[in-house]
Amino acid sequence: MGELFEQLTFRALWTPELIIVLAVVATLYILLTRKWYVRFEGGSKPRLKHDFLFGLALLFLYLGWGSPLYSTGHMTITIHMFQMVSAYFFSVPLLIIALPNWFLSAAFEGFGNYARRARNAMFHPIVGLVTFNALFSFYHIPGVFDFLMLRPGVHSLYEILLFIAAWMMWWHIIAPLPKEQYLHDLRRILYIFGSGLLITPACALIIFSGYPLYDTYTDMQYWASVMAYCLPANAGVSSSMFGGIGFLGNLDAYSDQQLAGIMMKVAQEILYGSAIGVAFKQWLQKDSHQDSGEPSISDIPEHVKMGDR
Repeated sequence: MGELFEQLTFRALWTPELIIVLAVVATLYILLTRKWYVRFEGGSKPRLKHDFLFGLALLFLYLGWGSPLYSTGHMTITIHMFQMVSAYFFSVPLLIIALPNWFLSAAFEGFGNYARRARNAMFHPIVGLVTFNALFSFYHIPGVFDFLMLRPGVHSLYEILLFIAAWMMWWHIIAPLPKEQYLHDLRRILYIFGSGLLITPACALIIFSGYPLYDTYTDMQYWASVMAYCLPANAGVSSSMFGGIGFLGNLDAYSDQQLAGIMMKVAQEILYGSAIGVAFKQWLQKDSHQDSGEPSISDIPEHVKMGDR
């Protein structure tokens, strides 16, 4: 690891442009929740835990799109897969959970008639389910993966599309606005289960292909070209880093690839399993409220619910 810090420039290691963008986002969040909240119906200051979750979400996004992991992710696919998990399976749901309901409600409803139709189509559960998993699976087709890794501009655009698609999918898993959800109860649980099924082929391809799939991690000349395109000028790396660093550098390309696929599948199973548990618990609570004659969360006025956050 020391060799990496010795050879790469500050920009190649820390991605300062991303730090600036995330700092701006954090500043806007502080202004929104500490000053501008009075302009929103039902607006209130969030709890400290939501501030923490928002900061954690930005940290995971930084790990997924920048930090020293950006460079090492071009040397070992296990690190690259950890970045994918950080950006699209940790950061996005944490952002949805952390943002106040009064803001999400205002943003969700703040569309004109024509824009509302586009929003409804974009946030239809089937669209979110298919779009994210299709983009994720397409990304890991060997030819597509190597093409994107060699073209940082196109790669960045694809990452943004994946981020948007992840929002579309996680929106129905988290279900932050009960009055604005298409899915409730059993259908929501089936949705989460279906998402896990749709991502399985990509993980299976990576784990059980029988040979290393990606030129980025197996062809030294291709790897050198990828590093030259993806890192700033004067940030060249030694050929000794081809194949990874640290304990990952001791793995052959196929073992590294298998470890990456296993990590993705295990992380996805844990997160989706937790989400199913939460959804099932909310379903039982809703039924118990209905059986007892108490108002369920769907019966509580929106401005009262938003006041809790």
